Amino acid sequence: MDPVVALVLCLSCLLLLSLWRQRSGRGKLPPGPMPLPILGNILQIDTKNISKSLTNLSKVYGPVFTVYLGLRPTVVLHGYEAVKEALIDHGEIFSGRGNFPVADRVTKGLGIILTTGSRWKVMRRFSVMTLRNFGMGKKSIEDRVQEEARCLMEELRKTESSPCDPTFLLGCAPCNVICSIIFNYRFNYKDQHFLKFMRKVNENVQILSSPWIQEKGNPQTEFTTEALINTVNDLFGAGTETTSTTLRYGLLLLLKHPEVTAKVQEEIDHVIGRHRSPCMQDKSSMPYTEAVLHEIQRYIDLLPTNLPHAVTCGIKFRNYFIPKGTTIITSLTSVLHDSKEFPNPEKFDPGHFLDKSGKFKKSDYFMPFSTGKRICAGESLARMELFIFLTTILQNFRLKSVVDPKDLDTTPVYNGFVSVPPAYQICFIPV
Repeated sequence: MDPVVALVLCLSCLLLLSLWRQRSGRGKLPPGPMPLPILGNILQIDTKNISKSLTNLSKVYGPVFTVYLGLRPTVVLHGYEAVKEALIDHGEIFSGRGNFPVADRVTKGLGIILTTGSRWKVMRRFSVMTLRNFGMGKKSIEDRVQEEARCLMEELRKTESSPCDPTFLLGCAPCNVICSIIFNYRFNYKDQHFLKFMRKVNENVQILSSPWIQEKGNPQTEFTTEALINTVNDLFGAGTETTSTTLRYGLLLLLKHPEVTAKVQEEIDHVIGRHRSPCMQDKSSMPYTEAVLHEIQRYIDLLPTNLPHAVTCGIKFRNYFIPKGTTIITSLTSVLHDSKEFPNPEKFDPGHFLDKSGKFKKSDYFMPFSTGKRICAGESLARMELFIFLTTILQNFRLKSVVDPKDLDTTPVYNGFVSVPPAYQICFIPV
């Protein structure tokens, strides 16, 4: 037989086998688009805007559907009701961590963010307990954040009202808070060791932002020094990049909407004044500022598809059957941008979190830190940093754009699974 013909026949058999395996495994899974052999539905998903692709598919297949990322089926949950039913009502079963192959090769299945099963429970419990022992949730941590906020103000004054890219400084501040917790020491923003460490953190986040369509890693089970190192890395990665990106995006939105900025500064003047540092006790008396912080996080939709989950055992879910180990994608975009809960969700409007009398209004749909068993362990620290850093900046500076605010582009730049703002220049003018 001709070698070329034999090769074609072999490839054809492999493709047919792949297609048969995919179709035979779909019997009890939720519906979804027909996958291609080997590739699955990859060509139907825009890796630069995964969330939008999933939203389009949900319009055809409903709030619970299946896509194939290669040979493996992934169940997508779209909309508040489906996400709540899975992560809260069936939180334990949906608490597994889905495939994240690029990161798995880096972390070797260790740490807290990407682990699963008993290892995840042990490491999360250990991390939360240790952070509390180091002052998490106590006044001592607030003191550290306030100290870092004052240091950040000094660095911003050094810009002398000149246009600058705030990315680096807004990254140093939350990173130094984590350093003060872990090492009991904060670094000068020009310290070479600190700068090298910041570069490594950024590189790790870039690795995590790579598309997570590959094969499963091989996690280890030993509780070792390497596991502790990876847990600390997780704390730095999650505690630095997410907060700094939110602050950077928040300042861009405040530049775009000077009328919102003016109202926040008016509230700061009324509640805090100019002669003392903002503290968490002030937040309850600042409903508009609280609404703005919530709206920033809702609008920017930092993790559009969340980190992938997995079911820890087979489960019947909405008349479908999801086998143990199946990767689950929960669309946080579909919750944070729900048009029934947030009218005109594509518009930046603090009114989404205010009632008719101007009081702050909570929403069950607000889940930028995810929800359920795997909600972000550092949520309370992140909320504290966002409030203190942002109010301290607006207490001390007037924000000025280098272009007409109307011309500012606030469209997110999708980088893997993280939504980040476009680059911009800003002037911090002392008041």
